[in-house]
Amino acid sequence: MKIMIHIPSQELDLLDDSGDIFRRYRISSARYGTGQQRGSFRTPLGRHIIRAKVGAGQPVNTVFVRRRPTGEIYSPELGAAFPRRDWILTRILWLSGREPGFNRLGAVDTMRRFIYIHGSPDSVEMGKPGSIGCIRMRNRDLVELFDLVDAGTEVDIGC
Repeated sequence: MKIMIHIPSQELDLLDDSGDIFRRYRISSARYGTGQQRGSFRTPLGRHIIRAKVGAGQPVNTVFVRRRPTGEIYSPELGAAFPRRDWILTRILWLSGREPGFNRLGAVDTMRRFIYIHGSPDSVEMGKPGSIGCIRMRNRDLVELFDLVDAGTEVDIGC
């Protein structure tokens, strides 16, 4: 399996071992576009891997902060109570760059920027940039993807 993320179309393709599209999902990448630099709030480009999978077995809409469940379950009421919170829900696929000097090490390190593929509230629009660097997905789609991939799966993010 391999993941291809297409920024212009706001889609994530899961490819099988022969390179054919096995699943396609709508996503939401960074509202500020693409970029490698720490603090840019942009989605990094290039070759990555899934370094870690976080949240197996947690309920859908589990709220994560710093990759740990908070004990909260997202609801519209919780969202209204904390309107400025960047919601990381359900599962996390933590990405690590594979290209030293481009998306790995130093001020461009994807993993140290805490770039994830993660779930988001149902009210978040997919197919349109809106995150602060991560790749957002519908929770049901993320649960499916999470169960189909392993740590070490290749992830290519392109324009």
